[in-house]
Amino acid sequence: MAVTADRRTSHAGRRRASRRDLTSDEFGLRFELMVDNIGKVMKGKDDIVRLALVAMLGNGHVLFEDMPGTGKTMLARSIAQTISAQSSRIQCTPDLLPADVTGSTVLDRKTGDFVFRKGPIFANVFLADELNRATPKSQSALLEAMAERRVTFDGVTYPLPSPFFVLATMNPIELAGTFPLPEAQLDRFLFKLSLGYAGRDAEVDVMRSHQDQDSIIDLVPVIQVEEVVEMIKWATKVTVSDDVLYYVADMVQATRTDPSLQMGASSRASLALMRAARVMAASQGRDDVLPDDVKQLAFPVLAHRLLMTPEAQLRDETIADVVDRIVHRVKVPTGMKRVSG
Repeated sequence: MAVTADRRTSHAGRRRASRRDLTSDEFGLRFELMVDNIGKVMKGKDDIVRLALVAMLGNGHVLFEDMPGTGKTMLARSIAQTISAQSSRIQCTPDLLPADVTGSTVLDRKTGDFVFRKGPIFANVFLADELNRATPKSQSALLEAMAERRVTFDGVTYPLPSPFFVLATMNPIELAGTFPLPEAQLDRFLFKLSLGYAGRDAEVDVMRSHQDQDSIIDLVPVIQVEEVVEMIKWATKVTVSDDVLYYVADMVQATRTDPSLQMGASSRASLALMRAARVMAASQGRDDVLPDDVKQLAFPVLAHRLLMTPEAQLRDETIADVVDRIVHRVKVPTGMKRVSG
């Protein structure tokens, strides 16, 4: 998935005059710069780092379901420091209130008026740790912010900063006293990912980098927030041909007719897959989407939006099995396969 020098050169002639301020080559170089910088902290997790950055640049959000201590919080901090962004974090608990997330009005003693004090959600990178420990009422405080990038309080709407990127985490253990996220809220996340445990060599690298102090302390920004906003806008102009659009639609439609699924993906999934594929193409120095971009992103985009039938679960089928079957069953547009080299 890395951008090679040959590939960047081969696409140099495809730059568009309307986007002279940023080219496909420069987009790919910036993307790799961010991946390399975050990799100084997140050892052996380049694939997940790339997906997290794809989500951010696609104006999406990521839900991590993983064991404790795998680096979810560190990833959020690394992304924020890499792009010189404002970040915030909340630890979700059953007594968390919506106002603890969005903010609330407080009395200004000088003027005697009530003024709105912004909550932690007013940040470029917002980490909601153990989201399923918050009550449904507090979880819902994230819905408008994630979908509309704004917060409404007491009838007044406040815009959130750009970029606005939510990383939420859930632990698959210690489920007592938790509140599972409803399907409507899961659908708000572009990806559902898992970092997993580090491999043997990566774990040794982690220990080496933490011998003197936490490696994240020395992590410096490599690009600015304004450049990230520019990349987000540029990615929306990446070309998606009709053949690829129909390919995305066919893949999403296939989830609605698969006998192992009682709930398929919605039209929001089609839009999510298209947006993510645009960023994936741009990250590789291209300004057009290929079917391979869609195939690579099918599982992280679709898996958390699907619901298995009880019969399929009894057959020990998994969501991964279903998505893999759909990806292999849906016909790939001809004449658009990626040419190696």
